[in-house]
Amino acid sequence: MAPIIAAAASLIMLLAGLAAGHAQPPANVHRIGIVSPLAGSPEPPTVRAFRQMLRELGHVEGKSIIVEARYAEGQPDRFPGLFADLIGLNVEVLVVGSSMGALSAKKATSTIPIVFAGVGDPVEAGVVSNLSRPDGNITGATFGAGGSTITGKLVELLQEAIPGLTEAAVLYSSADAASPGYLRAVYAAARTLKVNIKQFDAGNDAALERAFAGIGATRAQGLVVTGSAYFGGNPAKLVRLSSAKRIPTIYFFSLFPEAGGLMSYGGSTEDSYRRAASQVDKILKGAKPADLPIDQATKYELVVNLKAAKALGIAIPRSLLGRADRVIE
Repeated sequence: MAPIIAAAASLIMLLAGLAAGHAQPPANVHRIGIVSPLAGSPEPPTVRAFRQMLRELGHVEGKSIIVEARYAEGQPDRFPGLFADLIGLNVEVLVVGSSMGALSAKKATSTIPIVFAGVGDPVEAGVVSNLSRPDGNITGATFGAGGSTITGKLVELLQEAIPGLTEAAVLYSSADAASPGYLRAVYAAARTLKVNIKQFDAGNDAALERAFAGIGATRAQGLVVTGSAYFGGNPAKLVRLSSAKRIPTIYFFSLFPEAGGLMSYGGSTEDSYRRAASQVDKILKGAKPADLPIDQATKYELVVNLKAAKALGIAIPRSLLGRADRVIE
């Protein structure tokens, strides 16, 4: 009996081996690294939108892809270390938010494909030299149409929200390569609207406190906050400081009024990350970043927080509310 049992066991093992030999090999799992300038807890809507779009494109996390997410927590100086960490994991694609992040990624690698999101004007910032045929290993999706010049619209909307506004401040970060373009647009709009502008530079917490102290000492009737990875990563802090100074402020995307700020006007960052996910999908299927034109947004959204307006004693004109894409009450 024992020899028969042994023979049967050997036969079973042989058949199992043959079946394994004919089985399909496991699917290749693609590892994607994403670095957000925002805080990671809770997961920001931008990263959620990126993951959701990958799912809609047929990717399954843990089976066909692995997404390694890292967060700069509003501190752009963390970018190099975060990229080094992901490169050490042999990611196939690097995804990054903000122009500062994109420039840092370019310094980190010239071989791994880079896809950016949340960048307002990649040419102005020096991320790429051409929108239709980006350079080398980088492509991406812009934050909005019109590049840096659209920032002037923030001055116009602020004056519309505060009729009679003739004095305003602008907050920018000289560490952000896109800032010169933002400032040019702000000053151009201000000249047309006859608004005097005072500019304040901040790229870290200490500088931000000093900037708001300076803003509070001016006659500014309103504040324009331009795009920056540092600002975008610290919405609650900026809203707290502007509220403490009781200065009506317009920001560059919706995370700020959602955090209690007065207004925002800009592209949808979530949409930008969804479009970046589509670029990643093409790269995983064999496309080269240099052959993928920059995906440019075509729509901006105006968001108004009426609770913040009431706290500031401002009555937002109905004409402006009627054009708002979203009103937070």
